[in-house]
Amino acid sequence: MQVSFRLRRYREQARNNLLSGQGRFLRAQRNVEVETVFGHIKHNMYFRRFSLRGLEKVKTEWGLVCIAHNM
Repeated sequence: MQVSFRLRRYREQARNNLLSGQGRFLRAQRNVEVETVFGHIKHNMYFRRFSLRGLEKVKTEWGLVCIAHNM
């Protein structure tokens, strides 16, 4: 078994960032700004899966969904 002390330091730093005052504020903003958009796209636009395969095609499909949402 190996223990990565560098990874432990990174995890501790990430935990401290998330639990700081600014981290809590930024997480609260994400719920309002970002999650609402994905919820709207999934529920109201019934977009749960990509129809196409391949990274370029999926990027194009997602771009169209974003355009429709912004309109």
